[in-house]
Amino acid sequence: MRAPAAETFSLTAAQRDIWLDQISRGDSPLYNIGGYLQLTGPVDPTTLHQALDHLVAAHESLRTVLVPGAGPDGLPLQSYAAAMPQPMPLHDFRDHPEPEHAARALVNDQMRRPYTLDGSPLVDFCLIRVAHDRYWLAGQAHHLILDGWGFGQLFKSLGEIYSALRAGERLDINAPGYSAFIADDALYQASKRYSLDEAYWLEKYRDLPEPLLVSRYHNRRATDPAPSHAWVQALPQALHVRMKQFAERQNASAFHVLLAVLHVYFTRTAQRNEWVAGLPLLNRSGARFKATLGHFAQVSAVRMAFAETLGFGALVVEVRDALKRDFRHQRYPLSELNRSLELSREERAQLFEVSVSYELEDHDYCYGEAQAQTVKVSNGYEATPLAIHLRSNSHNDEASLHLVHHRAWVEDAEAQAIVGRLLHILEQGLESPQLKLQDFRLSTPAEHSQIQAWNQTHRAAADEQLIHRRIEQQARTRPYAVAAVYQEQYLTYAQLNRQANALAQRLIYQGVRPDDRVAVVSRRGLETLVGLLAVLKAGAAYVPIDPSHPRERLHYLLSDSAPVVVLTLSTLIERLPPMAMPLIELDHCTESPSTDSNPLVPGLSSDNLVYVIYTSGSTGQPKGVMVEHRTLANLVDWHCNAFDVKAGSHTSCLAGFGFDAMAWELWPTLCAGATLHLAPVQDSGEDIEAMLNWWRAQPLDVSFLPTPVAEYAFSQAEDHPTLRTLLIGGDRLRQFVHNRRYAVVNNYGPTETTVVATSGRVIANGSLHIGGPVANTRVYVLDERLQPMPVGVPGELYIGGAGVARGYLNQPQLTEARFVADPFSDDARARMYRSGDLVRWNADGTLDYLGRNDDQVKIRGMRIEPGEIEAVLTSLEGVKDAVVLVRDLHLLAWFTETSPVDTATLSPAMRSRLPGYMVPRAFTRLASLPLTANGKLDRRALPDPDPAYLLGQAYEAPSGEVEIAMAAIWVQVLGVERVGRHDNFFELGGHSLLAVNLVEQLRHAGLAADVHVLLSQPTLAALAACQVDSQAFKAPANLIPPGCTRITPEMLSLVSLEQTTIDRIVAHVPGGAANVQDIYPLAPLQEGILYHHLTAEQGDPYLLQWRLAFDTPERLYAWAAALQHVINRHDILRTSVVWEGLESPQQVVWRNAELTVQAIEFDAEKTETAIIDRLQRRFDARHHRLDLSQAPLMRLVHAQEPASGETVAILLFHHLVLDNTAMEIVSREMQALLFGQHADLGSLQKT
Repeated sequence: MRAPAAETFSLTAAQRDIWLDQISRGDSPLYNIGGYLQLTGPVDPTTLHQALDHLVAAHESLRTVLVPGAGPDGLPLQSYAAAMPQPMPLHDFRDHPEPEHAARALVNDQMRRPYTLDGSPLVDFCLIRVAHDRYWLAGQAHHLILDGWGFGQLFKSLGEIYSALRAGERLDINAPGYSAFIADDALYQASKRYSLDEAYWLEKYRDLPEPLLVSRYHNRRATDPAPSHAWVQALPQALHVRMKQFAERQNASAFHVLLAVLHVYFTRTAQRNEWVAGLPLLNRSGARFKATLGHFAQVSAVRMAFAETLGFGALVVEVRDALKRDFRHQRYPLSELNRSLELSREERAQLFEVSVSYELEDHDYCYGEAQAQTVKVSNGYEATPLAIHLRSNSHNDEASLHLVHHRAWVEDAEAQAIVGRLLHILEQGLESPQLKLQDFRLSTPAEHSQIQAWNQTHRAAADEQLIHRRIEQQARTRPYAVAAVYQEQYLTYAQLNRQANALAQRLIYQGVRPDDRVAVVSRRGLETLVGLLAVLKAGAAYVPIDPSHPRERLHYLLSDSAPVVVLTLSTLIERLPPMAMPLIELDHCTESPSTDSNPLVPGLSSDNLVYVIYTSGSTGQPKGVMVEHRTLANLVDWHCNAFDVKAGSHTSCLAGFGFDAMAWELWPTLCAGATLHLAPVQDSGEDIEAMLNWWRAQPLDVSFLPTPVAEYAFSQAEDHPTLRTLLIGGDRLRQFVHNRRYAVVNNYGPTETTVVATSGRVIANGSLHIGGPVANTRVYVLDERLQPMPVGVPGELYIGGAGVARGYLNQPQLTEARFVADPFSDDARARMYRSGDLVRWNADGTLDYLGRNDDQVKIRGMRIEPGEIEAVLTSLEGVKDAVVLVRDLHLLAWFTETSPVDTATLSPAMRSRLPGYMVPRAFTRLASLPLTANGKLDRRALPDPDPAYLLGQAYEAPSGEVEIAMAAIWVQVLGVERVGRHDNFFELGGHSLLAVNLVEQLRHAGLAADVHVLLSQPTLAALAACQVDSQAFKAPANLIPPGCTRITPEMLSLVSLEQTTIDRIVAHVPGGAANVQDIYPLAPLQEGILYHHLTAEQGDPYLLQWRLAFDTPERLYAWAAALQHVINRHDILRTSVVWEGLESPQQVVWRNAELTVQAIEFDAEKTETAIIDRLQRRFDARHHRLDLSQAPLMRLVHAQEPASGETVAILLFHHLVLDNTAMEIVSREMQALLFGQHADLGSLQKT
């Protein structure tokens, strides 16, 4: 650490924001910036180093020294060392088999090394030789002291100095120092201009816009920096030229055109009329500071809201004007705006999720006779969900579009697709400047073709489209085959056909005609089956009505459907309201003589109705859906082909009477000549356990279960012994974690599209999709203007094709609104059904169901999808099923258990994975989720939570010495009257700057404090508990005795696991149970690290290296022995992670974990490459991985330098168990051991 110069300066507003963010994120290279110069031609390394020394001497910022804690509120001050010699090591890779690959690896490695903000230098350089006349000059710095434009200026100035030195000329550098800008910045903040700028921005964001992007993965905090990925797409030169020419015609720039393209894409895909773009700005007022190196850049939050009717050219002009208005006020710090808007209360880091920049390379680099070209290097991390850069060169028409994304928000495939879509939109806008926003095609031609291919579902229709005629054919060809079984009774096809014929003749006699309705108020049974078939034979449509409905509903259904005849059972007559129409008792029909004569109904065709089923909407009265023979025939044909239902097959019927799934169960089976097993009816209502016991006892091949019933069956160990395919549907599939011996097929379809529209097999722990379109069905994912959405983008599901019903009975206006013309069909008469469901296409042609359009709600101004919250809740230990709803503006959750759950733990657990506004206000435990008679989740039957939860937690005074002391400091820092135990620091008005102030005040009071801890434990009680933990907390007693041969669930005090899970974990540990000290879950941060380890395509982003050198091998071995001693002392250093075959990953503390020390031998080749560099390349984290299931998660590799005889080594260690702070502890303990100071180690630490 260097001694600072006498004079110190405050951080500028922009520097302060970077510093605050950096310390809140810990060891991360998020703010490392830099790149390298490719030098081709003669280069003198000595002169280049001299030039670098001149440059450092000329620019204060390159000599920046931070003075931690010297400023107000715990902030650092900065000073400038009088001199700071800058090393520039030379790496010669000329003899390397792939010199540029080695050079790139070195540059990337250096760019990914975090800087420490403790006063150490914040800039580094090195020179790499890749060929005889080719060098790379690499430089990187912390963003605190340099911005992106400044790095280009640095390379330019360095070249000028180098060229002058080579020519023997003198070059004067007269740029103002960065301290002059600090003074200028202070003047601005005290000026009237500052107040005017502040008023402008506060008015602009008087109402907060919704976030544009929502994190998709909740196994870590989505705002944490994470290894990012970049997609680069070169713009065709002709396209770039057209783009610039188009901009010139609008008196605009290519940047304005890019923003217009982004506006089209994001407003259309998000289906809203505004979004916010974060735009980096140079912030170098006038020419005064143009040549000064330092951090000047600001970010402006531009609110992009424009009329939808604008043509593309006019949109570019509007964008231009909006930026001009904002840029007049651009100097106002965005962080001050964020604090004034109290974004931290809303748990938002920024006003924007997308940053956009236009980077024009216009520097001319002169390095003597050498040619120079710059290459930017990414630090590999991204905090902003999506960063889009258009980079071009002023010397030619080359340009490229760079998209850098945070993988918690945007997946790799989606990012790649976005790049292509943006170029497609750009092409359209340049080609048709008058094209309006709503008329742009978002999908690329290739994507459009792919979606069309997924909708190529044509199958030839069967010759016979009347359902009852197919059953009559079965009766002729297989008269004695069993058609249906109910308890101890059965009907053959001949018996079923004859009895139905007799009843059909009676119905015809009663005046039944095609398209008339016949109400069937009944239950599952053979008589009912006869009645349903008889209605079809008479040419009418049956209306199934569940007799368990309330009398008011029964009356409405019978009145609205206006049946010609009512069929029922004698035991149900008393439940029916008074009626004028004839009534026939089904259980007495068998007394009538049956006949083999099949009725012939004149004029009956496949366009006539086959049934009318009433479906309950989210509001209003039930709607009668009219389904025709041809649409039901399509369902029958698809089903029999897809699931191989044929003569000899056995299927079941369990769906509630009046549920459209019953039609799916009945008619394909009977049309195929298979045997239908009807589930017994229970007068007291459906008993799921009894139903499943019956189900398992039937010799079924294919069966349907409502989704909630199926999920309950999945939770039980007993499986169906004969089942080949299980069909599920009727509700959202929430979890499927264990594969069964049969295929599980998830199905989706509104009643309005004849039961099933999409279908697809699901795999345990895989995507819970709803499949793709069934035969002769087309599905469209559209926006509110009926424009197709690209793959991966949510939209409303519209369904066209052969399954679309006729419409709603007696409701022509509703029919017209929901059954609309299909603009994508060649048939002018084709219609499609507007489902009201939100879905998105997956890359494999399946659809993800995202919920109802009307399920989307806003909490605290943020749009949320309850299904996302349900997914996180069901992932928690002990939670089986979960439902999340909004009632009376409160977000509420109900759940069932697999093992006892302490409801007090649910909110903190979910808060670690979700923003606060997505954490339910109350959690209600249920023995089981309530179901309707049709087996669907009955949301209306969910009980209200305890009112105490909804009143909010009342003030509770701090308790105990630590809480009382902390509360007093909170009051002082936050300026509030009092602080309760459960008050949240950020909800009381805290922000990052106040967080630093609080931590500093706590430390002065002798209390351990850290910004990281405050961010994760923001309530007073939680933060105080961490203080107690760090001083006197004792973990629950470890109940695993030494020498244990089998670990049982009751021995684990920190986690609840089944015996089979424990045995699976122990199997990973050498020495078995005797070598296991403890087992417990991963912390949320560890879960995020493990996620990146598992998803990394190669290497491991969290594998770290520590370079070492020893003068003798003996010293290496002594060092390794000291490290082993430290490993033996700390549980965390003997910890491994097991996840394969487990519902959630667990960490295992070994009793004994031996450090692997490995000698590496290299070929004796003539090379100037240092052995330590070769060793580092071999174990480069981009290609090398550690086995996380084997402790310790570190490895020591070493080799000998031939020239010096020195032993060099690299300690590989994983961030799962070690960070820089922990490594300092390890180093301190090892130093005490190596110097014989064992007493300084203190007592054994339990981590």
